[in-house]
Amino acid sequence: MLMPEFEVIDPRFTKYVMQNVHMETLYCGTRWAEGPVYFPAGKYLLWSDIPGNRVLRYDETNGVVSEFATGCGYHNGHTRDRQGRLVSCEHQGRRVSRIEFDGSVSTLAGEYEGKRLNSPNDVVVKSDGSVWFTDPTYGIDGEYEGDSAESEIGASLVYRIDPESGAVSAVASDFVKPNGLAFSPDESRLYIADTGATHIENGPHHIRVFDVAEDGALSGGEVFAECGAGLFDGFRLDLDGNIWTSAGDGVHCYTPDGELIGKILTGEVVANVEFGGIKRNRLFICATTTLRAVYLNTQGC
Repeated sequence: MLMPEFEVIDPRFTKYVMQNVHMETLYCGTRWAEGPVYFPAGKYLLWSDIPGNRVLRYDETNGVVSEFATGCGYHNGHTRDRQGRLVSCEHQGRRVSRIEFDGSVSTLAGEYEGKRLNSPNDVVVKSDGSVWFTDPTYGIDGEYEGDSAESEIGASLVYRIDPESGAVSAVASDFVKPNGLAFSPDESRLYIADTGATHIENGPHHIRVFDVAEDGALSGGEVFAECGAGLFDGFRLDLDGNIWTSAGDGVHCYTPDGELIGKILTGEVVANVEFGGIKRNRLFICATTTLRAVYLNTQGC
């Protein structure tokens, strides 16, 4: 019998969960957990406590949690680039930054067409080295997760940073509040969440999917899935192309065709997830006040 935190909606979900596996709570004490990123070389996970203005570090070798950075500018999403460097979305700095090998911090993107970004939210790095990120206004909407300010751009866009020139270009402009994003395993498709329902009545609470051209241009953009419990925020894909996405009641699993086949129930709103562990088969879950983890019978791509 499966543990009660697993909800099977379609029998296909049972392939990915194991009867002798349960969800673990690794840490409790964040105000709003976000931005998990796993570093296999060090066997540790970093994640954000955005209102706490800190980045935490979970050491998988001994279970110890420590503060990786404090007073760091209200970090949100993180990722690793292809060289293993930490790439961060900063609300207060209103930029996408990177920690270099010597420990210095450089700005990858801080403005677009001469105007300051809103508050970069989530970020991914494609195999060609290009950096893709979303830029809603959550970090400037108030003082809780950044500094209150007016949007200079006047819109919430999705951007791409060219790996050679560093030029910042807008790749999608028809979102209300673009949020989490991730590529399909072969990088031919890009999935982007829209959490616009936070700002407009009956607004979007879905994930859209785009086709990605060689030059980075996006096409398509149809709705992939609507969230039936709160909002989709951050998400990751496994090697089969399934999307494991945050939601109001836990983690939802969707097939590449957009069918909901199962859930991991947390009892807290989930903001983001990350595949980690040496075999990439451990799903780390940022669930509001807690960091949790569960082993799955699949691997993150």
